[in-house]
This record gives sequence, structure tokens and C-alpha cells, in this order.
Amino acid sequence: MTRSPFSSFTRRQFLAGSAYLAGAGVTSAAWAQEVDEVADEAYDPLRPPPEPEPPVKRNISAFRSKKWQPYFDNLRKGAILVDIDSRALHYWSEDGNDYRLFPSSVPLSDDLTRRGRTQIIRKVDGPGWAPTPNMLKRNPEWPAYIPPGPDNPLGTHALYLSWKYYRIHGTHDTRKIGRKSSNGCIGLYNEHIAELFALTKVGTQVLLI
Repeated sequence: MTRSPFSSFTRRQFLAGSAYLAGAGVTSAAWAQEVDEVADEAYDPLRPPPEPEPPVKRNISAFRSKKWQPYFDNLRKGAILVDIDSRALHYWSEDGNDYRLFPSSVPLSDDLTRRGRTQIIRKVDGPGWAPTPNMLKRNPEWPAYIPPGPDNPLGTHALYLSWKYYRIHGTHDTRKIGRKSSNGCIGLYNEHIAELFALTKVGTQVLLI
């Protein structure tokens, strides 16, 4: 897949370019318009920008800590709670002494959303990705497989759940975190999924609410 031409476009380069154009009599507004036009041409159909959402006045619950007791009978092998409404993932260690809270992406729509109890059945460092049969029906132009790397929709690590096709994984597209942007999976920043990957084990309990 062709990398976006903006993948190596730095703030310093932008400022330098802006200063040069200003000296040449080109307004910042015109420069911004040209940048937007090029960005539109760089649209990636496999990683489209998230759909606009209504403005949220406040979302305190997303980063409000929770206790595990209302959701789990025990912490055997650790526990993960995914709160889809507040777009946050909570983790507790088996001894209850380690609690982590991460912002997440969630499914695009209710029909793609699954709630209930599952568990981690497989852990992969550097996962490959293949679209599901339903994804290929909707998007026949998509490749059948994308190997590990910067173009992979699963990011750097993936935790496979007992539900077929469902995972908690990373993403190279950081715009997706905190939004409705997935086809059913739960996404984290790559640095956060690496952290969670190291903490969890096969058999860790998972509850999506």
C-alpha cells in the first residue's frame, strides 16, 4: 500500500514552507488551502478518517476509574472491562494491585457492536490482518491479507478473543482513538496495546458493556 505523502511531513517543514511562501507574497490561507487539497488526494480507503460526530459537551465518564467488583466475581488471570459508551478500557491485575485505564476506539454502529463476556485466547506480537468475508463483500477492492507493518490495521499487537473476528488491538491511525471507528474490534494506541499485551495472559477475562 502507498504511504501517505504526509507521513514524513514535519511541523518544522510546514513552518519553513509557510515562511518561504509568506516572503513570496503567498498568504497563509492560500497555503493552507493547498495543503488541504493535497491531503484530500492522499485519502487512504483502508484507513479512512473517522466520520464526523456531534460535538460532545463533556465526557467525564471516559476517564473515571471503576472498581472491578460490580463486573467480575474474581480477578483470576486478570480482568479487562471495555466500556463502549465511554470509549475506555479498564484493566485489573490478578492480585488487584495494578489498575490501568486506556482510551479506546469502538465499533462504528450498534449492529457491529457485541457486548458480553469473553476471554483472551491468543496473543500476537506483530499481527497480520485479513478482512472478514462480510468486509470483502462490502469492499471487494480490499486486499485479502496485509502483513505486519505500518499499513496493518491491527497495529503492533493484538489480543484475540474467543468471539470469532473480535480483537483488542493497536492502530497506526491515532485519529480513531476515542471515536466510533471500527468494524467491531476495540482499538488502543500502539503504546497502550503494547503495555496491555505485556500485562495480560491467555485466559484473561474480558467483559464488554
